Amino acid sequence: MAETYDFPSDLLAGQEELHQVRAELSALLKRLPWSVEPLDGFSDDHGWRKVERPASPGWTEDEQAEVEKLRQREHELAVFVTTHRFWAEVGTAERVDARMGLKHAQEEPPAGPEAG
Repeated sequence: MAETYDFPSDLLAGQEELHQVRAELSALLKRLPWSVEPLDGFSDDHGWRKVERPASPGWTEDEQAEVEKLRQREHELAVFVTTHRFWAEVGTAERVDARMGLKHAQEEPPAGPEAG
């Protein structure tokens, strides 16, 4: 069974915010046009698969600023989480397991039979 770790609250909060920022950035990028700059649409069926894109109006300055803000925050949080002092307390051989544990620490455990 995997070991459980006593993650510091600031590390847990940083990881949770990182999850939220990545989800928000992903959702934003899915809503935005495929090209930052205005470009004509195209269709290319000469490769190993057909690729088609509609014309792109590009991103507005506000959209570009929002993406940049989220990417910057994502970077800050990733650096915070990966360089947190907690990792010095975890043995080298256990760090991957601990990191995976942190990534899933906020998830609810699977429902099982209630103890009674």
